[in-house]
Amino acid sequence: MQARTGDALIVLDIGKTNVKLALVDASGRCIAEQRRPNAILNDGPYPHHDVEGIWQWLLATCRSFATQAQVSAIVPVTHGATAALVDDAGLVLPVLDYEAALPGLDYASLRPAYAETYSPLLPAGLNLGRQLAWLQARHPEAFARSRHILMYPQYWAWRLCGVAAGEATSLGCHTDLWDPVRQAYSSLPARMGWLDKLPPLAAPSASLGTLRPDVAQATGLPPACQVLCGIHDSNASLVRYLGLDAGAPRTVLSTGTWVIAAAFGSALDGLREDADMLANTSALGQPVACMRFMGGREFAALAGGQPATCSYLQLEQMVARGSMALPCFAESGGPFAGRVGRIEGPAPGDAGERFALATLYCVLMTDYCLDALGARGPITVEGSFTANPWFGPLLAGLRPRQALSYSDDASGTTCGGWLLRYRDATPPGASVPKPPRALAGLDAYRAKWREALQQAGVPVAAAG
Repeated sequence: MQARTGDALIVLDIGKTNVKLALVDASGRCIAEQRRPNAILNDGPYPHHDVEGIWQWLLATCRSFATQAQVSAIVPVTHGATAALVDDAGLVLPVLDYEAALPGLDYASLRPAYAETYSPLLPAGLNLGRQLAWLQARHPEAFARSRHILMYPQYWAWRLCGVAAGEATSLGCHTDLWDPVRQAYSSLPARMGWLDKLPPLAAPSASLGTLRPDVAQATGLPPACQVLCGIHDSNASLVRYLGLDAGAPRTVLSTGTWVIAAAFGSALDGLREDADMLANTSALGQPVACMRFMGGREFAALAGGQPATCSYLQLEQMVARGSMALPCFAESGGPFAGRVGRIEGPAPGDAGERFALATLYCVLMTDYCLDALGARGPITVEGSFTANPWFGPLLAGLRPRQALSYSDDASGTTCGGWLLRYRDATPPGASVPKPPRALAGLDAYRAKWREALQQAGVPVAAAG
């Protein structure tokens, strides 16, 4: 058995693609980490999350972690657009997958105006309000039987400690349930009769209580282990930046299945619903102008596998040939949702060229989002795109007035969850500057890409 270390925290990080448990000590050092796929099941009334599979894996992994450190707290961090309907015994309905089709509901007539929520009208179940309205219409008895509507991080906190809570970062994630300017519920929950099912609000860092006795026994964790309220994953990535240069413009790119650009200092009145622009709510209860696209999934669709990287020559060749990918290559959300992606010019010939084309596409999409947001100040890239050696330097080359860096923490969500517990600590690691990398013809390539979008009738902001 490994020697135990001192005080530590477990971060439960549920992303759309993978689930991760990280054991992090009080200094921010990751002691252990385990992952599993986040499977979607189709054996019920609709596509839904494998919450019982996650739960059993969570208990077993925590048993392992309990032998390695004195765990004083657990914090859940999850993707957005997901909620659980529970009574005192547990789920009354499976946890709906936000990518599932929800037919037969005129949601547009129910939702508040964009100016109230800054939640754009999104496909499938990406607006959580649509999910809840659909479940209420399709499963009225079960919906009525539910005692609580829990945002996904708070569902896991509830399972761990038995205390129900609400929290603004998940409520404010394009749900239509939240007014980010007032930092209060929108008109939708009252109109739909949901207010009584929404539990009291708590801060992401609030301790809701200690582990239920059966959970402590099953995991071997201390009975006094606290359960924090939890946070939306992209907002977790922002936590380490909230205290820096208060009020100064700054942009954080949270990358993974989704690429989410959060532009501190950008005005909300410049947001456009038709471009899938939105206001999220930070862990401090502040509205943040954001824009996103499904970058990780689109990258995988274009790259066609997992090549390690591409060469600089292959990037040059894609640009010189005029090979470009035009959006979009995922069905969910983003400024070009509903458009069918295509490749113009010669198609890539091998895995390296596919990686190069996917990189160029994600660079151009991110650059487009930053211009649309009016993003200013330094740019920090968090998450999986930090493994791409070309993404940051090429983006920096297109935006010479904004210094760009990679976080050396590949999982900003873990760091954000850790900071909710150790609020006065200095985050470990640092940002690694990524100087611009010149690529012959890249500015003209961007201009041609945006011209193709304009010809398709898409409004395009001036290049930064």
